[in-house]
Amino acid sequence: MSNNEHYMQRCLQLAEMGLGKVGSNPMVGSVVVCDGKIIGEGYHELFGGPHAEVNAIHNVIDQDLLSRSTIYVNLEPCSHTGKTPPCSTFIIEKKIPSVVIGMQDPFPKVNGSGIIALENAGIKVKVGVLEEECRELNKRFLCAQSKNRPYLILKWAQSADGFTGKIGERVQISNESSKVYTHKWRSEEMAIMIGANTARIDDPQLDVRLWKGKNPIKIIIDRSGVLQNHTHLKILNSEEPTYIFTSSTLSLKEPNHVINISNDGSFMNQVFSELNKLGITSCFVEGGSMLHQLLIKENLWDEILVFTSPISLGNGIKAPKLPILPSTITQIENNTLTTIRNK
Repeated sequence: MSNNEHYMQRCLQLAEMGLGKVGSNPMVGSVVVCDGKIIGEGYHELFGGPHAEVNAIHNVIDQDLLSRSTIYVNLEPCSHTGKTPPCSTFIIEKKIPSVVIGMQDPFPKVNGSGIIALENAGIKVKVGVLEEECRELNKRFLCAQSKNRPYLILKWAQSADGFTGKIGERVQISNESSKVYTHKWRSEEMAIMIGANTARIDDPQLDVRLWKGKNPIKIIIDRSGVLQNHTHLKILNSEEPTYIFTSSTLSLKEPNHVINISNDGSFMNQVFSELNKLGITSCFVEGGSMLHQLLIKENLWDEILVFTSPISLGNGIKAPKLPILPSTITQIENNTLTTIRNK
């Protein structure tokens, strides 16, 4: 591993600390290096807060060293004023002579303009260090930019004989450790989605009570408006907002938001387009089986996570058919976790 790769790897480690905390923004880490030593480091810690480069520079104790330092960052420094001033301008003002960048930012308001601004100021710029790793880290952000929809993770639990539950009945299939994993995953994504029947039968809270983190935005797919007769559900009576997508008439009390979608073959594409407009870059889809199967059929997924229990149900709701072979298989006590990536 070269020196550039070594320091970029540290940027990626720092950036990942922002997982689940930076909202629609990408995860970014930065280090400042002088004479072969890291003299400052930082990451984008919170949506709307200072960016990684600013935090790293502010953490340099001797600011005089900046004039002969290199700053590393896994994503191109921004060149526009959003919630914070442009990072490229800040780097120029600090007279840092060299910048190493993991990958160019595809966001239209940046998309190479930060690099150009740095080069026009006489700064030496290198782009493309550990680019594949940088892209993997910000797969959610990049999906929103390239596909105009959130990064979609489908998750379900199934019995050994391939059922996700009993019709009209709540059944616990996965073990306690698997439930903790699920709450951890929820904390890492911006939103969580279920269908109206899952909301009605399971009456879930869809929170992260088994893990430390922020509760995701809740989303329900209710094409026919069945929730109108089930306004007692926990998900419709929490202090946090729930977004309900429907083609029917729904009257629900605040803070719930009803969004009407035309009930045609592009229903789910319309839903994800609306979520993209809301700045939601990732969505954890927990069911039910019909919603999962629909998204698989329409190739609207990026990852699939399946817990398989040793329990057999004999009959019930058939689990969705996996579209491709598993990427990895892991044992979680007596449950098997199958992971699939849609390349």
